[in-house]
Amino acid sequence: MAVLSARALNRATLARQLLLDRADVPVLDAVAHLGGLQAQEPQEPYPGLWSRLRAFEPALLADLLTGRSVVRTHLMRRTVHLVTAEDALAWRSRHDAMLRQRVIAVYRSELDGLDLGELAAAGRALMADGEPRTMPDVARALAGRWPEPGTRALGEILVAALVPMVQVPPRGLWRTKGGARNVPLAHWLGREADPLPSDGSDPVGQALLRRYLAAYGPAASADLRAWCGLAGLPAAVSAIREELVSFRDERGRELLDLPDAPRPDPDTPAPVRFLPAFDNAILGYHDRGRIIDDQHRGLSVAGERVVLVNGRVAATWRTESSTVTITPLTRLSASDRTAVAEEGRQMALFLSDKESDGVRVGAPAG
Repeated sequence: MAVLSARALNRATLARQLLLDRADVPVLDAVAHLGGLQAQEPQEPYPGLWSRLRAFEPALLADLLTGRSVVRTHLMRRTVHLVTAEDALAWRSRHDAMLRQRVIAVYRSELDGLDLGELAAAGRALMADGEPRTMPDVARALAGRWPEPGTRALGEILVAALVPMVQVPPRGLWRTKGGARNVPLAHWLGREADPLPSDGSDPVGQALLRRYLAAYGPAASADLRAWCGLAGLPAAVSAIREELVSFRDERGRELLDLPDAPRPDPDTPAPVRFLPAFDNAILGYHDRGRIIDDQHRGLSVAGERVVLVNGRVAATWRTESSTVTITPLTRLSASDRTAVAEEGRQMALFLSDKESDGVRVGAPAG
């Protein structure tokens, strides 16, 4: 079994994530290829797609949201993701049990003893009018009947788990602020999510594995679980294993992959790329060492925007008064500092609608 070096895995990840070369594909196709983008911070998918697509225009994504071809919904890992409508309908039922379990794990004492089936039915009845409601609105409407859990726990279990919901625009539109107002997925998209098969087969799990490897592979089964949060995937892996090829990483873990997926030469140059907060290029793995050093791993869950230099996290970035401010994690070479500043300048132009190209590269952190 061939061994893939950390650098080989890094270049494969960059290629699959459209970060080695910007892709010339429609925005909808990019969202589908990536298996969605983590999006609890509503504006972050925009710089994420700008770093991946040639000539990306924010209006194209906004139009997909208002046109209901892309939706914001709780899905992988119980986080809000921007996914295609087709994927939301195909994947939601497979995520139901995980979503319930993760909410209950947080609010176990508050939700103990509740009849979740009865609560779900009441939630669906409340939302049947299609009126957008915030999570607190949903909870308050049912709190008279279920006062014990409290507004937060009741709202979370209803909106993030029991009733498939989408967050409707203007939430998530370009340079637009809007609270998270929810409507049922079925109302927004015109039909219910696909049911799970009654024969015990798992076609969705198998499809998720193929899609994951296309966007994240080569990867271990633990990486797949870390991305989606689902249980029961070993059976899906076993079902399609003969379709896949296997490698090992330098630690001896088995890595699975699609036979014809890109695995670039490890010496392929990697350009500077700016990633948004909570980007799945980092969060989509159990072993994030292919792209971020262990000492900086906390940045990936702290909501820090990061800069890739030679394919690895080397700086953080933020915007201040239309200026992109970059803080290196270590000392950058003169050429890398120049490349980071230039990409930062382009990001500033993008975020400001070409009104500012301000960029500042500071001293290394610490």
